[in-house]
Amino acid sequence: MTVESTAARKPRRSSKRTSAAKAPDSSGPQLVQLLTPEGERVEHPDFEIDLDAEELRGLYRDMVLTRRFDAEATALQRQGELGLWASLLGQEAAQIGSGRALRDDDYVFPTYREHGVAWCRGVDPTNLLGMFRGVNHGGWDPNSNNFHLYTIVIGSQTLHATGYAMGVAKDGADSAVIAYFGDGASSQGDVAEAFTFSAVYNAPVVFFCQNNQWAISEPTEKQTRVPLYQRAQGFGFPGIRVDGNDVLACLAVTRHALERARRGEGPTLVEAFTYRMGAHTTSDDPTKYRADEERAAWEAKDPILRLRTYMEKQGLADAAYFTALDEESETLGKRVREAVRAMPDPEPLAMFDHAYADGNPLVDEERAQFAAYQASFAEEGN
Repeated sequence: MTVESTAARKPRRSSKRTSAAKAPDSSGPQLVQLLTPEGERVEHPDFEIDLDAEELRGLYRDMVLTRRFDAEATALQRQGELGLWASLLGQEAAQIGSGRALRDDDYVFPTYREHGVAWCRGVDPTNLLGMFRGVNHGGWDPNSNNFHLYTIVIGSQTLHATGYAMGVAKDGADSAVIAYFGDGASSQGDVAEAFTFSAVYNAPVVFFCQNNQWAISEPTEKQTRVPLYQRAQGFGFPGIRVDGNDVLACLAVTRHALERARRGEGPTLVEAFTYRMGAHTTSDDPTKYRADEERAAWEAKDPILRLRTYMEKQGLADAAYFTALDEESETLGKRVREAVRAMPDPEPLAMFDHAYADGNPLVDEERAQFAAYQASFAEEGN
């Protein structure tokens, strides 16, 4: 499956070029952009980045392999191998750009869709699937990669990140913390509380909001009367809106925000203006609430094809590179598929083991009842 085939449709070229400093509507919010949908490099007065050919190829590889893994996970769910999957299709640039801006000692608090950030942090893709298959509660040690377990509760990880960042500041470390969340989570009270605490305590945290336009079936315009990044002003720290389909801009803006946090200048809200190309999760049907024309408009801004166009125009990658990457992506898909199907079922009673660190009488009673229930099947079989 090639990069082109994993994209849902062949992008249609936009007839109107997006300005480097503005959203498509010139009277709209400021938008940081360094690479247009047509694959043209543009300048921005406040955010610039200088990457060599190898670094650009690395970003492209990250996005391609992340998309391939995501496509395989979606297929596995459709085949009954996973209970659920939350696709990141279309959000690769936001995640890879911000993920590659992090230092090893920075700490990440994700939601349940940050598969690209997990890739950047060195988490094996197969470990992400255990929870969705129901065989573990995460599958990786958060402290091994400074990448916290996926958070299903909407918005709560922003408070966890703020508390962790306050601790980092008290310890005198110069590392930073980043919290990922979506536009839907921005309506949660937890996020507002995290903004308040981080501002008051000048916590070294970056709030990275992937505004993919839809909180399940609720569009952004029904959630807020101002652009999301402008909310930061009311809490006393800066907000930046970046083209979330531009991996270069996402990298530059996130680097800026992280460095600001490390210097002791407090939090920043980054709104990555992007689009969820697929369903909210595999249990969702987006055709029920959004038009095909809307998706088609965003397909013309595909983050992977945009970077590929730029690299081809500049002669930064040849056909052999793209062919080898397609082969690598197929190898990754096969490895993921085989690993998921080989995952052993957990011991049923194991779900009681870590409810409390020192045990609990009620949990012990529930364990005994469940054990007796399980044993009754064996007795019936005899």
